[in-house]
Amino acid sequence: MLEVLRKISTDRQLPVQRRRPMMSDLEVISLGLTAEYMSIDSENDLFRKLPSCLACKIDRTVYNRRKRRLMPYQNTIRLKLAESFNNSEDIFIVDSMPLEICKIARSSRSKICKEELYSGPAKGYCASQKTYYYGYKLHAVCSLKGVFQAIDLTPANVHDIHFLDDVRHQLSDCTLLGDKGYLSAAVQLNLFEYANIRLDTPKRSNQKGCKPQFSLFRKSRKRIETLFSQMCDQFMVRRNYAKSFDGFRTRILTKITAMTVIQYINKNIFNRNINNLKISII
Repeated sequence: MLEVLRKISTDRQLPVQRRRPMMSDLEVISLGLTAEYMSIDSENDLFRKLPSCLACKIDRTVYNRRKRRLMPYQNTIRLKLAESFNNSEDIFIVDSMPLEICKIARSSRSKICKEELYSGPAKGYCASQKTYYYGYKLHAVCSLKGVFQAIDLTPANVHDIHFLDDVRHQLSDCTLLGDKGYLSAAVQLNLFEYANIRLDTPKRSNQKGCKPQFSLFRKSRKRIETLFSQMCDQFMVRRNYAKSFDGFRTRILTKITAMTVIQYINKNIFNRNINNLKISII
């Protein structure tokens, strides 16, 4: 992990510190990515498993604070890796998945992620699972290769279609595949006029001129559902130990960045299928 980060980034791009720490910023980022790849999402468990030569370099609480502070630079690394995959792509897929903070029965007395009003969780409905939950939505856009391009977190009660307001500033001259949750003639027109993005969604059965979606597009939309399943299985994105919103979004970003780094390693070092995520990298 650290070797890959050193190839695409340097400590010069990171914030300058008055005192040189024993563990550099790139080493802190790579440690977090490695822990997520190894399905170690508890920092207490991570520091119990660390060899003494690493554990003596940084305290657990200091590691936690520095990891949150380095989140913007970690996202820059993720975008640079994603660009190496998606630079020539012209078809992308958009979807969302629920991220539960706690059970609805505990939502009224839960204090998780409620330190700021604007970032607090909310109650929402997941149409695919036909259930209500309390927490957030992870919105994502991925390429046909299976690499995340754009991501965002919103409270669970925010409709999926609002994420497209951000997508139009990040993509252009492409086709965007979505499910019926993104069905809107006004949004389709806005995306096309603003960024030349063609939004393709299946129509409802009671709509005028309803016809089946192009079969290749319908099959391609399953790519992002597979990515979400891998995030839940190996990276345990639905298991939350964070107490603050900054900690929560840092964990989500670290998991997605770790997946992107593994995809980069599979392609450029081992020359194998980029989505073979459970194969050993050493």
